[in-house]
Amino acid sequence: MHRPSDLDVLVPTRDRPAALAVTLAGLAAQSARGFRVVVSDQSEVPVTGDPLVASAVRILEHLGSEVALLRHVPARGLAEQRQYLLEQAGRPLCLYLDDDVWLEPDAVGVLLAAMAQLRCGFVGYGLHGLSYRDDRRPHELEPYEEWAREVWPERVRRGSPAWGRHTLHNAANPLHLAERVGARLAWRAYKVAWIGGCVLYDRERLEECGGFAFWRSVPPAHAGEDVVAQLRVMERYGGAGLLPSRAYHLELPTTVVDRGAECYDYVLDRA
Repeated sequence: MHRPSDLDVLVPTRDRPAALAVTLAGLAAQSARGFRVVVSDQSEVPVTGDPLVASAVRILEHLGSEVALLRHVPARGLAEQRQYLLEQAGRPLCLYLDDDVWLEPDAVGVLLAAMAQLRCGFVGYGLHGLSYRDDRRPHELEPYEEWAREVWPERVRRGSPAWGRHTLHNAANPLHLAERVGARLAWRAYKVAWIGGCVLYDRERLEECGGFAFWRSVPPAHAGEDVVAQLRVMERYGGAGLLPSRAYHLELPTTVVDRGAECYDYVLDRA
């Protein structure tokens, strides 16, 4: 069984102190206690001076979490920032949590329990975009397929049927999927193409698959770094999404305005 003390929560942030404070407050409210939080800050104005962030950090520390707010500049792209965070981690598990995600109080505990049972490379939550809760897209839910008992390695690439699973996490689709399949279990594991925003990895397996060290081979302005890392881990060790999702997107404008370079094109297409 995994314990919170086995976990590093890794949070990349840039120029969103209010959202970061909400994210940290969600971590402070977790029923699981004792994980470590590492924040990599590339903001123009350091988040250490923001009173909301400082308050959230104090609450986390009061409740038993070690918190490291690390200044990491200059920015060299998302992949480099994630690799930097990985290099700060030392516990068996690492949860990459974006700085605009709020978690339900049992979210971390469920992730730990699922990872202990499934023993795969990663598990995660597709993010709820609740402004879309009345926007039902049944055609985008069709690729849904549950893992029966075990999670197996699988190769997912563009053009494959499995690639079509990416629609499962659009808009409020995770909410509507949970309504469709029911809530008879604490969690259900299902097959994914990738998961954005809230992913728990077996740290050694992520490192074995290269982590995000490919950052040197992609342009600084890039996107899709998490896709590449997850596809590599999934190919060796498998990965799963969990329903119901316990993660909510704050739906702020993206800080990644230049998405012209997809890491997939530079890493997997040339492998």
